[in-house]
Amino acid sequence: MAGDLAAEKAAARKTALAARAQAHAAGGAGRAGMLSQVLAGYRGAALAGYMPIHSEIDPRPAMAEAAAHGPVCVPVITAKDQPLGFARWDEGCAMEKGLFGAMVPSVKHWITPEILIVPLVAFDSHGRRLGYGGGFYDRTLEALRARGAALAIGFAYDAQELPSLPQEPTDQPLDMIVTQTRVIEVARG
Repeated sequence: MAGDLAAEKAAARKTALAARAQAHAAGGAGRAGMLSQVLAGYRGAALAGYMPIHSEIDPRPAMAEAAAHGPVCVPVITAKDQPLGFARWDEGCAMEKGLFGAMVPSVKHWITPEILIVPLVAFDSHGRRLGYGGGFYDRTLEALRARGAALAIGFAYDAQELPSLPQEPTDQPLDMIVTQTRVIEVARG
């Protein structure tokens, strides 16, 4: 059974990464416009964004707007199989390459975010997400939610949506998905 689930996830990743690369290559301005609109409703809350890698959709324009109203941070991988840490980010702050190649602030001022913009490989309309397989966001969301509320907003291209995604008990759901064209509110029941 576990092998079947791993194979399903691998197939979904392959499909979604190809679609994401194609959407990314198509270019176009204003990809973070919808995200900016959503975040305007949460001004002042501690926000975690991310530094895009590969063909991930870029949240930095929305992060820069949010930084004018409250603290913004980015994830830092501190160790394998551990939750993420979050270091304060400002547009133009000194950055260095972190583990797995993502850029992180050179000086670490740690913040606990209330809202997380979550990068992803694929999503479905039920709030399920598929990442790269390291489990970092699942562990992080589980820990943050155990201590209180944490709003997880998946950010992706429309092309990354799949009809359904395989799930494991440890997979943490998204509360909302924002694409370059729409906002998907996830119903919890």
